[in-house]
Amino acid sequence: MIAPGPTLETARLILRPIALEDLDGFATLIGDPESARFLGGVQPRSVAWRAMSAMAGSWALQGFSMFSVLEKTTGRWVGRVGPWMPEGWPGPEVGWGLLREFWGRGYATEAATAAMDWAFDHLDWTRVIHSIAPDNKPSQEVARRLGSPLLGPGKLPPPYDSSPIELWGQSREQWRARKK
Repeated sequence: MIAPGPTLETARLILRPIALEDLDGFATLIGDPESARFLGGVQPRSVAWRAMSAMAGSWALQGFSMFSVLEKTTGRWVGRVGPWMPEGWPGPEVGWGLLREFWGRGYATEAATAAMDWAFDHLDWTRVIHSIAPDNKPSQEVARRLGSPLLGPGKLPPPYDSSPIELWGQSREQWRARKK
């Protein structure tokens, strides 16, 4: 079963709502110390199921959530990318988390571009942020490639409120001007 929501396509990727079949990918993502480092740390499969279920449920409750990202050529689960704004979040976010084996291929930027287009066009968001740990250099580079500058320090809600975070982002007008 797939959560309600659209399917987006890019040159190399398919972004679709979360499905139960994505659990192995979610568990691998937060079970790997490198992949999970900036996603709240290594967690067991049971927590991956709860996180995945929260994202699937967000489609029903909010009309948006992270997408599961699949590689077109193989159908393999790459990660989760997209709009995210749980209670207490510092703003409307487009975030990303990819399995380590897919790092360095430009997939985060490609998927986030599609997700930002969708958020601005279909959710009518006027701005997007990216919550990035100060030492997460690869995600900072993705934000830069998206044209999102550093906005300053931010604060996430509990239980992540003790972790330092930087907010990167841009307005819808900045995004659209950049794409012309």
